[in-house]
Amino acid sequence: MKASTLRAWSWVHKWSSLISTAFLLMLCVTGLPLVFTHEIEQVAMRQAWAPAHPNGPKLNLDQVLSVALARKPGEVAAFMSFDEDRPVVNVTSVKSGGKAGAYSFQPIDQTSGDPAPSVAGHPAMEFLLKLHTDMFLGLPGMLFLGAMGLLLITALVSGVVLYAPFMRRLPFGTVRASKQARTRWLDYHNLLGAVTLAWLLVVGTTGVVNTLATPILAYWKDTALKELTRAYDTPAPAAHRSSLQAAVDRAKVALPGMQLQFVAFPGSTYSTDHHYAVFFHGDTPLTAHLTTPALIDARTGQLAAVAPTSWYVKVLSLSQPLHFGDYGGLALKILWGLLDLATIVVLGSGLYLWLAKRRPTR
Repeated sequence: MKASTLRAWSWVHKWSSLISTAFLLMLCVTGLPLVFTHEIEQVAMRQAWAPAHPNGPKLNLDQVLSVALARKPGEVAAFMSFDEDRPVVNVTSVKSGGKAGAYSFQPIDQTSGDPAPSVAGHPAMEFLLKLHTDMFLGLPGMLFLGAMGLLLITALVSGVVLYAPFMRRLPFGTVRASKQARTRWLDYHNLLGAVTLAWLLVVGTTGVVNTLATPILAYWKDTALKELTRAYDTPAPAAHRSSLQAAVDRAKVALPGMQLQFVAFPGSTYSTDHHYAVFFHGDTPLTAHLTTPALIDARTGQLAAVAPTSWYVKVLSLSQPLHFGDYGGLALKILWGLLDLATIVVLGSGLYLWLAKRRPTR
């Protein structure tokens, strides 16, 4: 490699790393506990609870919805999800005409209508997730962190290009322990960078995809679902909507053999202004993250369409759990945590090497 080419790659690696380092350190530090969100919340929020009437009849979904909205006057339903191991229905609502994202979350005992303890959403974990996702800046924050992810990928690629000529005279993994501190840390930086390279590329790429969730879903609604909205003039008001329970039952008939995951109400992020979007998923580790919605006309209760998920929405659905290692159980999460710690060392050592190089020689 020519000296001028080497200098160019070195410049790219240095500045792509320096510009993104502070934000990547923040993402690594906040991401470490988020990898273990489920385990942390199980310990921190564990409460002994049993349904009021374990063997009694359950409220239908219309009754659950009515109970939830009665406790939140002025709010409208946005989502409804279902616990897998408890007879609990979770209703998410938002103030009508209020700030997007200002949601209320109510777990409700389906055997009685009483409030049930939440098994997720510890305030500390919610804070870390919001900081990790968009730094409390909404879509601009997400897109900015996506740009930092692109800089990370640039730093990784340029680091690989520089690694080969730098290490051509040294065996892989050599750490020159007898040399001065800066040389030792350079060897550690290169070694850990090489070890974590593939993982960083996966986490960086999935992170960039995740920051595009809002425009991806908006594009999906404006293209894949656009034909379904042509026949409507105005959104369906809540007072004139058909039965929610009947809509879910009809969706189950349209998608037999799949697991009910959640319902998106008309006007919410995952639906149109005119339909209940009833989402189902598979029952394997992979298909559990791939959803298919059945769209039910909110006025008539008739099946409008089973909307196959577009490839870009599938990429988003698969990248979200992969980003946090949520595929292979606790073992994969532990591996993700160890690699996250190694990445913190890589970022910290890179910053140290830059500062040490700028320090005047005695």
